[in-house]
Amino acid sequence: MDKQNLPVGTRVSHEKYGEGIISENNALTYKIIFVRGGEIEFSKMSVNLDVVEPAEATDDQPRLNLKEFEKVLTHILNKYNGIEHKADLGKKWQGGTMILQPANKELKPKDMPIETFFHKIVMMRDRLRVLEQNINSNDSLTDEEKVNLQQYISRIYGSMTSFNILFEDKDDYFVGAK
Repeated sequence: MDKQNLPVGTRVSHEKYGEGIISENNALTYKIIFVRGGEIEFSKMSVNLDVVEPAEATDDQPRLNLKEFEKVLTHILNKYNGIEHKADLGKKWQGGTMILQPANKELKPKDMPIETFFHKIVMMRDRLRVLEQNINSNDSLTDEEKVNLQQYISRIYGSMTSFNILFEDKDDYFVGAK
């Protein structure tokens, strides 16, 4: 299949944003809706996409308005578990305990299973991704406001890179602004 002319509805995978669906195929660009990034427009000349599931290019396809398309997209992403990503705890941490020892030795330390702490970190990351998606799809924000809010989220990710040692897979690492 010609990657320069993928039809609307094609499921694709992007290195940074994960899986998405092509919502518009223009002369020079694709608009793709991602779970992790909302709707993003890419130049056909520079985007690197892998086709996950091709769509048939036909002129008699039904046309959907944006609300209908969002409903269909949510259904498809739910069907293929695209909304939920499971991150694994590194093997060396499994079954471990995190101990928080106050400086005052008279106070009792707090023990917590590393799995519990890791789960909270992953939940926080997932909620940041939802926030990011909501920012990108918000019609009342200007592009400048969206960029400014995205910069804060990137800084939050950067602040959380210390937790990367807990992840099994490097693809799950937090990455801040470069």
